[in-house]
Amino acid sequence: MRIRNRQDLDRGAAALVALEPRFGPVLDAVGALPLRLRGDGFAALLSAIVSQQVSTASAAAIWARIEAAGLNDARTVRAADDATLKAVGLSRPKMRYARALAEADLDYAALREMAPEAVVAELIRVPGIGRWTAEIYAKFSLGHADVFAAGDLALQESARLVFDLAARPDEAALRRMAEPWSPWRAVAARALWAYYRVAKDREGIR
Repeated sequence: MRIRNRQDLDRGAAALVALEPRFGPVLDAVGALPLRLRGDGFAALLSAIVSQQVSTASAAAIWARIEAAGLNDARTVRAADDATLKAVGLSRPKMRYARALAEADLDYAALREMAPEAVVAELIRVPGIGRWTAEIYAKFSLGHADVFAAGDLALQESARLVFDLAARPDEAALRRMAEPWSPWRAVAARALWAYYRVAKDREGIR
């Protein structure tokens, strides 16, 4: 199942509330959920790598410099030296990850036809792409409706608030919590990120 447009997202939101009524007040509080759909391919994955373990503002600033420098395709990344990559804001580990992605020669067309878990399994073979990055790609670039990036700290904190938990759930606990929300876990993630923005007055995802 895929989310390709506003109608798909609205249908998923209604189904999610039927599965877990406590999402009803969340949706009332946040209004229309953002689609967050984006293109796929090398640039989308590199953007996800850039977003790892930095604030949304920092990630946006770094990505803007990468685009301005024309470093958003595999060929230019392969040709770039360390000084060039450092100048746009990439740390030394992320330089390695960017180059690994550029050398990976992924079949992006084939990824579009794979099931979510197959996409994740294929992507995490590339150094620097962990489960979070692969799930973000499957969710936003490929539109899969039943993907949930449980390792995301903003999702964990938002779940704590929404479900009145004593402590923020870890990745394993949040993944278990999300199982009953299938096949609309990507909608649940959008709702929790949107609630995080309302509750914390800052974005939890770029």
